Amino acid sequence: MLSKLDMFIALAREQHFGRAAESLGITQPTLSTGIKQLEEQLGVQLVRRGSRFGGLTPEGQRALVWARRIAGDARRFREEMRAAREGLAGHLRLAVIPTALTWASRLAAHHAARHPNVAFTILSRNSGDILAMLENFEADAGLSYLDNEPLGRVTTVPLYREAYTAVCAPDHPLAAKAEIDWADLARARLCLLTPDMQNRRIINRAFMEAGIEPVAAMESNSTLVLASHVASGGWVTVLPGDVAAFFAGAKGLRMVPIRQVAPGPAVGLVTPHQDVHTPVLQSPLDAAQALSLIE
Repeated sequence: MLSKLDMFIALAREQHFGRAAESLGITQPTLSTGIKQLEEQLGVQLVRRGSRFGGLTPEGQRALVWARRIAGDARRFREEMRAAREGLAGHLRLAVIPTALTWASRLAAHHAARHPNVAFTILSRNSGDILAMLENFEADAGLSYLDNEPLGRVTTVPLYREAYTAVCAPDHPLAAKAEIDWADLARARLCLLTPDMQNRRIINRAFMEAGIEPVAAMESNSTLVLASHVASGGWVTVLPGDVAAFFAGAKGLRMVPIRQVAPGPAVGLVTPHQDVHTPVLQSPLDAAQALSLIE
């Protein structure tokens, strides 16, 4: 049953029989047979079929919620039993907002020093995608904003608060300043994260409160692209201090702090709420608590 639920979850995720089969390392006929057997066991049609995948039936949508829950519980059960037998081992999937990727590496390194048999996969995603991945059991934990938009029923460990800095080339007019206000960026040639990123919405709000409307001549969902544009000359971006320092050091860029009148937004580790976490999932929560800069 569990293997067939995995097939069903993969098909719902990929929306394509061939891609779903490939993601599981099986043939498409094996996948199709597994889905049909699951439908026979449950006594309902789960998938609309035609010449290609036609989506899930209403019964399939309801079944998907249960399938994800059962598959997630089974995975956690296996990990807990393995931890009891062999010590902490397994695989953690961490979805991370782009501005927190340096912190994700810090968290993973801290965790690996204590639990070398736990592997990490770190994926860059926006805050909305992170919550969806946690809900759909496509990620075990996330690094995201904690207090700007609703999170739902989750467990959180605050890590740090963002403090924003302008990043520019050493010969840019702003580079000579010790500190600036948001209004000083009104005429800058800005490259910023895309509007689907919560960081961009936070920055837009800061500009609005300063009474200006910034125009981003270039947008990207990658902080690396933003830093590369700044390095090419003439551009300015706005990033939290930690990731700004990483790029500034690597590319010889200048960081100019932006005055803050209130504490910045909190970023932290987010996991699905459970009354008792398995040892593998509790371990990154413990690591985040050890690294936290927030009292």
